[in-house]
This record gives sequence, C-alpha cells and structure tokens, in this order.
Amino acid sequence: MRLEEIFGLAGRVAVVIGASGELGGEAARALAKAGARIGLVARREDRLSDLASELEAEGARVCVAPADVTDRAQIETAFDRIEDALGPVFVLLNSAGVNELGRAVRHTREKWDHVIAVNLTAAFEISQVMASRWIERGQEGRLIHVSSVLARGASPVHRVVGYAAAKGGLDNLVRQLAIEWAPHGIAVNALAPGYFPSEMTVDPNTGAVPPAMREQLERCTPMGRLGRAGELESVVLFLAAPASSYVTGVVVPVDGGWTAW
Repeated sequence: MRLEEIFGLAGRVAVVIGASGELGGEAARALAKAGARIGLVARREDRLSDLASELEAEGARVCVAPADVTDRAQIETAFDRIEDALGPVFVLLNSAGVNELGRAVRHTREKWDHVIAVNLTAAFEISQVMASRWIERGQEGRLIHVSSVLARGASPVHRVVGYAAAKGGLDNLVRQLAIEWAPHGIAVNALAPGYFPSEMTVDPNTGAVPPAMREQLERCTPMGRLGRAGELESVVLFLAAPASSYVTGVVVPVDGGWTAW
C-alpha cells in the first residue's frame, strides 16, 4: 500500500471536539494535512472561527459547530450540522477537558462534579451519540479520546484528584467501548499526553510554564523536557488511519517516557 492509502483521509470527515484548545487544534491540523474535511466543536466560537480560517487557507473544507459538550442536545445538533455540511463522519476525536486544582481533603463537590461531567460523562455521551449513528448506518469509524498520563498514576506536582479520577475512568471507558463496538467495525482508542504547554499548564500572566513547575516536570520526564508542538500529530494520524482497523482498546502514551518509570 502507498503511504496515502495507509494514513490518507481524503474524502473522509473528521470531527474534533475541544478544538478551541491547543491539543485539539493540533489534532485538527494533523487530520487536515491528511486530507480530511474537518468539523470543529467547542464552546468558544471565536477560536473555532480562527482555526477554521487557518485550515481553509491550507485548502481544507471546514464546518464550525459550537456546542457545550455537557449538553447532549447540543452534541446532536453539532453532529447534524457537520454531517449536513461535510458528509458522514469517519473520525471523531474528543479532546474536551477541564481541570480543577485543590487538595483532596478540601476539594468541593462542585469542582468534582464539573471535572467528571466534562472529562468523563461527556466523553461517554459523545461516544454514544456518534456510535449510534455508525451502527445504524452499518458504517465503521474511528473514535479517539484524549486521556492523560495521570490516568495511570498520580501527579507529583499538582493536586488533581478529580482530573486523575476522571481520566482513569476514561481509559477504562475506552476499553469497554472497544469491546462492545468491535463487531461493528468501530475502533475506540485514546492517546495519553504527558505535559505539553497549554492553558492547563501555563501561567496566564506570562504565557509560559512557571520555572519551578517546569523544573519539577522535566525532572519527572525521562527525556528531560516538556512536549513540543507537533509531537501529537503522528499518533493522531495513526489512530485515525483507515489501515489501523485492527487497533482498538489501546491507550497510547505520548509522554517522553513519563509512564515508563
């Protein structure tokens, strides 16, 4: 097979949920490079519009569909809008996520519920809504969730009790859905980033990871550095590839060796 037959997505539709964030934006760019038509979903429509303009300037067909992922009706409406504009979805990548910091002993129920709602419950509903369409059509698909290295172990740097619990649940959700939907040709996988500069890790006043935090994170990473822009693209394309039809139920770390200790 030629390379474009293995990894190419020309004529396919890929939806990126959480596309207003750094990791979601990188995933959308990767999928567009492979030739996919791109649906962009998130709450911040202004950021989606900016990303859409960037992708369209590179020749991609794009549909912006703002939605709150904790509202099932909005998810359905967003998928309807994208499929009406671009055609049936083949790849759905969900990178929507939030974090609420705080020591576990004082962590409020409100913070806990918010993180679980966005990172875990919404992930299930997004998966369910999309998979029901694929199954009804008899269509195969690629479902990719963005998990975290904190699904496999605690953070030595941050107090992230709700986030760690939600991402641990997400990893096992991926495995369960993979088993149940494998007979339908639906591959369900996840990628687990280590620490990349993003809204969750940078100081909003400086736009950079605080030096003391960076030092701790680099010390905990065998490669001795944070992730760089572009280092998630290859894994996104591998999991989205038509030729990856026999890969399901896996969580791929992209972490500089963080989880290998």
